[in-house]
Amino acid sequence: MRTYHELFRTAEFTALFASSGAQVAGQTVSGLALGTLVFGATGSPLLSSLAMFGTSFAQVVGALALLSAADRLPARAALTCTSAVFGVGTAVLALPGLPLWALFAVLAVLGLASSLSGGVRYGLLGEVLPAPGYILGRSVLNMAAGTTQVVGYAVGGALVALVSPRGTLLVAAGLYLLASGAARWGLTSRPARAAGRPSVSATWRTDVLLWSSAHRRRVYLALWVPNGLIVGCEALFVPYAGHRAALLFATAAVGMLAGDTLAGRFVPPRWRARSGAPLRLVLAVPYLVFAVGPPLAVAAGAVLFASVGYAASLLLQEQLVALTPRSVRGHALGLHSSGMLTAQGLGAALAGAVAERTSVPAAMATLAALSVAVTLALAPGLARARRAAAALQEGEAQDGAAGDAGAAAPAA
Repeated sequence: MRTYHELFRTAEFTALFASSGAQVAGQTVSGLALGTLVFGATGSPLLSSLAMFGTSFAQVVGALALLSAADRLPARAALTCTSAVFGVGTAVLALPGLPLWALFAVLAVLGLASSLSGGVRYGLLGEVLPAPGYILGRSVLNMAAGTTQVVGYAVGGALVALVSPRGTLLVAAGLYLLASGAARWGLTSRPARAAGRPSVSATWRTDVLLWSSAHRRRVYLALWVPNGLIVGCEALFVPYAGHRAALLFATAAVGMLAGDTLAGRFVPPRWRARSGAPLRLVLAVPYLVFAVGPPLAVAAGAVLFASVGYAASLLLQEQLVALTPRSVRGHALGLHSSGMLTAQGLGAALAGAVAERTSVPAAMATLAALSVAVTLALAPGLARARRAAAALQEGEAQDGAAGDAGAAAPAA
């Protein structure tokens, strides 16, 4: 499966695409509204950053307690319910007079729901599409997310200005309910991927199994840390640019869309394997220009170019799938999603804390420099992990070919 036409001929992928798009739209619109609302009320870069990315902190709790459910619950029911929880929770955030502590409590609940939905969604993707189509399908979901964010930040910025942050949150709540409906009526009811009841102990056992491999550990760290630090830079867009922050968010989404399009559809497999480290450097290096507090046009250009580097995560996910047993791939991808969002929350908190002690431009440049350092430190180990993943993929391909030959052989 190498073309978009083949991909969208799969009806269930189309439903998953629609549900994922509505979910991302809700997150985009609500994040901008929350950041604006909290910064206007408190004037704090730290609290504004946490409001936009605060659900990420609950991801670590979900990764330790809930992820066994990603393979042990029926996917359609799980996606329907988690999107509905987001819709109701976002409507609560729009209530006038909601105390700040209550706002962050609701964000924590939404973070727990998000920790489960990522593993369910991307594990289901591997069932809906044949193995060769996974990366293409994943790239299309990423591309759709980028496009949705471009439109979402533009529309969200207009809604915040013309209506109000709380009115914008109600629009986001409606988008989450659309995502829930698309999952309920567009996906096929299928049994859970794994037997057994979800439990904290089952989650821990699988987490330990996944983390026991040195190759997987390096891939996870490369997926989480450089990305999280740069999202910390993005968390300071509102304090940096004020009401013009939507432009920076939109250009970041355009860059991410371009990178995922190139990596998922046009970069040959032999190049994909070696493109990860250069792309992670592309993700961080342009943000160093923020050290001098550039004007908005220069800042937007740097953000646009840097965001192409987010495609490195797509390439690393291909390695992670190859390094993981089939029976726990939903859990493994959920751990990636939860860990990434946790790292993004930590990056946002770190960025806000550094900005309050120094300045917003200095904080952004500092986090970019840390991202570069982590990428360079991980590069040798990731090269070994890449070779191991390639060997496992070759072995799976040979096993599949042998199985096909055996099935085609006439009975004696």
